[in-house]
Amino acid sequence: MRFPTLFLIPVVLGASGAAWSATPATAKLAGASAMLAVLETTDLHANVVGYDYYKLAPEPSFGLDRTASLIAQARKEFPNTLLLDNGDTIQGNALADYQALVKPLGCGETLGIYKIMNKLGYDGAGVGNHEFNYGLAYLGQVTGSRFEVKGVKAGKKCAGPAFPVVLANVYSAKTGKPLFAPYRIIDKKITGVDGAGKPVSATVKVGIIGFAPPTIMSWDKRWLEGRVYTEGVREAAEKYIPEMRAKGAELVVAISHGGLDASRYSPTMENANYYLAQVPGVDAMLLGHSHQLFPNAESTVAQFNLPGVDKARGFVHGVPTVMANLWGKHLGVIGLHLKHDGKRWQVEKDKTFVQARAAQTGAKSFVDADPEVLALVKAEHEATIDYVKTPVGSTAFRMSTYFADVGDVSAIQVVNQAQTAYVAKYVAANLPQYARLPVLSVSAPFKSGVAGPSDYTDVKAGALALNNAADLYLYPNALYAVKVDGAQLKAWLEKAAQRFNTIDPGKAEPQELVNLAVPSYNFDTITSLDVSYEIDVTRAPGERIRNLSWRGKRIDAAQEFLVATNNYRASGGGNFPGLDGSKTVIASPDNSRDVLIAYIKETRQLTRAAHGAARSWRFAPVKTAGPVVFHSAPGMIGLAHEAGLQNVSQVLPDDGRGKGTALYVIDLSK
Repeated sequence: MRFPTLFLIPVVLGASGAAWSATPATAKLAGASAMLAVLETTDLHANVVGYDYYKLAPEPSFGLDRTASLIAQARKEFPNTLLLDNGDTIQGNALADYQALVKPLGCGETLGIYKIMNKLGYDGAGVGNHEFNYGLAYLGQVTGSRFEVKGVKAGKKCAGPAFPVVLANVYSAKTGKPLFAPYRIIDKKITGVDGAGKPVSATVKVGIIGFAPPTIMSWDKRWLEGRVYTEGVREAAEKYIPEMRAKGAELVVAISHGGLDASRYSPTMENANYYLAQVPGVDAMLLGHSHQLFPNAESTVAQFNLPGVDKARGFVHGVPTVMANLWGKHLGVIGLHLKHDGKRWQVEKDKTFVQARAAQTGAKSFVDADPEVLALVKAEHEATIDYVKTPVGSTAFRMSTYFADVGDVSAIQVVNQAQTAYVAKYVAANLPQYARLPVLSVSAPFKSGVAGPSDYTDVKAGALALNNAADLYLYPNALYAVKVDGAQLKAWLEKAAQRFNTIDPGKAEPQELVNLAVPSYNFDTITSLDVSYEIDVTRAPGERIRNLSWRGKRIDAAQEFLVATNNYRASGGGNFPGLDGSKTVIASPDNSRDVLIAYIKETRQLTRAAHGAARSWRFAPVKTAGPVVFHSAPGMIGLAHEAGLQNVSQVLPDDGRGKGTALYVIDLSK
């Protein structure tokens, strides 16, 4: 198996914060050298095995069972390895929901993905934002922690990971202490060679410290408000890294669940690692959250094209840095070349390298899956499959998100209908003061090909089961409703329309329609026959929504609406203007997916005319000198035409991006 060329990365070794002096034991190591390979997984999202629970089919393009093979290969290649995970580990698929919500684990049971990580011998892990999605009681249980927070009983310690979980910037509001241990210093036994080239064994003290996005406070407000609080990533690092050094850490590895952002620093910053890399004492940085690949010389992602960021060699402000994509598709490797100066181990700047190793080895080939992984979670895996096969109804048409970015609402409208019906009934029963207000709903395409052509919602015509409902509504959100006026509704839609790049009609060269820096789950759309609006992609962001109307009349800025959404959006997720929790009028205890399931059961059969054709928005017509292009799974043009998108055509079956997606063109004049 071939791997990319090793890149030589210069590394800045931060100030130690400790006075190092030689001892007889350390003096003997003077001149010794060793290689320590720091291995990263991130954003596994409970994808223990390569199986798509929504399509009920094996899927070789992802899964920790294949990453396990990459880990085994790395351990054969490098005598010294440190295996770390960067969070968003316990949530993200039907298996995770089954273990958290359907058949919750007993205190003595270990979560499926932690079973595998224990078997693989992880040395430590950080915490991502999605770890909080199921609440603090569940998080405390499955991580074997005893949280002292309001509303959570600190009972006996339950089964959990056999490795330390660290998080430095989230604190209990009750005690003022970190929710998890902020850091851990690991005594890592290593082998190398002494100054004469003879084999030597020694120990290096590696400090690991974890950070989560402070924005969890809005994203999971229902679970976290009044129970925990956050500290800025930079502030937490400046507090704890000197302490780690003072306690003997020779190396410090930051496990930070976030990406890079060069905007002005704020303690509430979601992606603060551009500034974390500048904190003295950080020797290596593991990133995540963004579902991207770093290093990647070809990357056009804005966060990897900033001053001080070397996207080819993999360092940020001199700190070797890796982001291992998502779902186990890659294994991050930072090869720290160490030299002992007679007092401590230090990094040799010119011999350190960074890689992201892919599980995919060719166009349709992948490393072999480790069979021991499935064997360990066979019972949980099979129980999840049985559960998601539970029937709920049927559909007479195919519902997908392959063309949601250009107007196909086949997988979105039924979600909006279910949310609208729920809110209308709730208001009639409980909130008569809002009975006069129109009820709208917004939803978004949660799956848009980020992980490749299999990463789209695709529900075939025929019987509907729970797995299909989970495909239509991916996240374990709760249904919320907010009260907004016409001006605020327009601002909401303007924010969603940032999903598109600004198109120059006079440009002859191809122009990309979709702005991939804006995730599809932030492309909120209305699907109601009562509402119509246009998106003018030739105008600057914030000026694109035209002719916003309700039942044929222009919406007045003061006209009020109730809008069904989810707890993430209503509480500030995505930074939509005005949505900060203050406009919430319904905070339902019901899960949005459960609301959808109940609606489908009551409706029994879905049809395109009734549940998949109410497109509220259109692109404002414009003739362009050159093609306007976008990407989706190959061979799906028939679905676009079935959805009424006759202005779309496929131009290349392979768009050349290495993801297996095709290139499509849209005629905006039609």
